[in-house]
Amino acid sequence: MPSTPALSTVAEHARRADADRTLATAVVAELTSAGLARHFVPRRWGGAEGEFSALLDEVADLAEACTSAAWVGMLWAAHGRFAALLPEEGQREIWGTTPDVRISAALMPPAGRAEPADGGWRVTGTWECVSGIGSAQWVLVAAPEAQGVRVFAVPAEAVEVLDTWDATGLRGTGSHTAVVRDAFVPHHLSVPLAELLRGGDTPGLARCHSVPAQLAGGLMFCAPALGAARRALALWSAWAAGKAPGSGRPHHDSAAVRETLALASAHIDAAGLLLRRAARRADTEPVGAALVAGNQRDAAVAARLLADAVDRLFRTGGAHLRDGSGDLNRLWRDVHTVASHGVLRLEPVAAAYASATLAADAPARSSAASRSR
Repeated sequence: MPSTPALSTVAEHARRADADRTLATAVVAELTSAGLARHFVPRRWGGAEGEFSALLDEVADLAEACTSAAWVGMLWAAHGRFAALLPEEGQREIWGTTPDVRISAALMPPAGRAEPADGGWRVTGTWECVSGIGSAQWVLVAAPEAQGVRVFAVPAEAVEVLDTWDATGLRGTGSHTAVVRDAFVPHHLSVPLAELLRGGDTPGLARCHSVPAQLAGGLMFCAPALGAARRALALWSAWAAGKAPGSGRPHHDSAAVRETLALASAHIDAAGLLLRRAARRADTEPVGAALVAGNQRDAAVAARLLADAVDRLFRTGGAHLRDGSGDLNRLWRDVHTVASHGVLRLEPVAAAYASATLAADAPARSSAASRSR
């Protein structure tokens, strides 16, 4: 968990990050020192080979200070997990000096092209929405080549950054466009995308590197929204405990305010429970299609609960609380931006969950039906 000074620094720069559309140098330094980038790095390179449960707590705590900082830190951890599936020589090139290497990525959808070259590939392309690209030291990009889609690790100095990020929420993530022009990538800095998403199968591989990306992807993406919603509730509660202008009576004398408190706090608590269960599953339970689908469902439902909670808080809060430059406004925008991410969309997740669970239960239902005749 980040130290109090680190959280204080992150919180101090939250408004500035939203306005500047990037994280301050001091925030990048604090996040790096806190160990986000090394969370899933293999121990042989000095990393933590950490658990998803610990990352969920750390990212949610960070998001109470700044959602954008939490989002970028979460992705540094996630991308370190992906880079751990590169050949060992490639891992050594990235982490041979330090495990605290900041890695951005643009994997879905694949873009650009990769052409065979002596000892590797020549990679060219443009990838949008690359979070934290301005402070990255390496960038993972996915591009098609003759045998399929591969992921290529490119040093930051070979990547041009186009200032294109101007979204409603998560503005401080600096998710600009990355351009690579005919960069040479050796074999040891590349891995098939399908292998990266499936997880490694080398004997003795750490749990965090062997599970499929979809098992934990949703809960990691949702973690910043959990912290942001908790902070929004704290701000709103301070307002609700205060007195209304004119009447001098507490805002919570209103039945609507009390109902908002009950529902919003319950939704945020429920989302936290769903994410914590999903993280525990990702850390410990045998992996199968039903487990993956269940985790995807829990993350998507948690995102919807969190968006509903901040909606209620935003609608019920007073005019000053909804000020355009205020913290509640920023948190509301951030949570909705997180919830709109493709990984957290409920419709495809619900389809996958129905397919995995109903198909798995079909033989048992058929057998039970036969016995009842």
